[in-house]
Amino acid sequence: MKISIIGTGNLGTSIAKGLLANDMFTSLYLTKKNISSLNEWQDIPCVSVTNDNIKAVKNSDFIIISVQPNQFEKIANEIKSSITKRHTIISTITGLSINSIESLIGSEISVVRSMPNTAISVGKSVTCLCSNEIGIKQLKVAEAIFNNLGESFLIEEKDMQSATVLCASGIAFWMRLIRATAQGGVQLGFESNQALEMSLNTALGAISLLKTNKSHPEEEIDKVTTPSGCTIKGLIEMENQGLSSALISGLEASYQKINNISNQ
Repeated sequence: MKISIIGTGNLGTSIAKGLLANDMFTSLYLTKKNISSLNEWQDIPCVSVTNDNIKAVKNSDFIIISVQPNQFEKIANEIKSSITKRHTIISTITGLSINSIESLIGSEISVVRSMPNTAISVGKSVTCLCSNEIGIKQLKVAEAIFNNLGESFLIEEKDMQSATVLCASGIAFWMRLIRATAQGGVQLGFESNQALEMSLNTALGAISLLKTNKSHPEEEIDKVTTPSGCTIKGLIEMENQGLSSALISGLEASYQKINNISNQ
């Protein structure tokens, strides 16, 4: 595949590393206004580093656009005359709809909208994907790219806001939960660094159980709880304090906020 990444910042670099590690391109163009931060890529075979977006587009079939939302219009106006029907646009721009992309580059171009999260930097992203009608055939390629950087899910565009809350903002929510359990460990007598490591590895174990056993969380909870035991006592107290309802309310609040931003 001939691929270019327009805007090779933190996210773009993470994608490039995944492409390189999995030998997914015949040529890769990386663009950035200031290319000095991309020096490590200069001597890699089949990789070209440039600040010329048009050159990158002309030498690619798949164009991954990874810029800030307020930069897209300028980029689109710069490259749209070089985009042809052979191209597929893969956007990683948060909140930018397919209609907005089409309005600037044309509705006859394949467009895939992606929503990765920050765990892409360690190859553990959850990436949600959707496309316009023309781009449906290219979703398999987008899946292949992002499955090498974690796990991808095909969803409808109307669900992108929800996915952003659950999967992108969700990283922060899980961080807060892990921090809370680590703080609880300190309260119970452990040093903070030890409590954090214990919390992290317990979370990893819980996730591994669910993925390996393909089980529901309640099934695994039942295996830990015994009649009148300490686990059920703790769970009941957490629910009395509003653990589940607080999490759900937080997701709903984030969803309302992202909808308000999108409507402005």
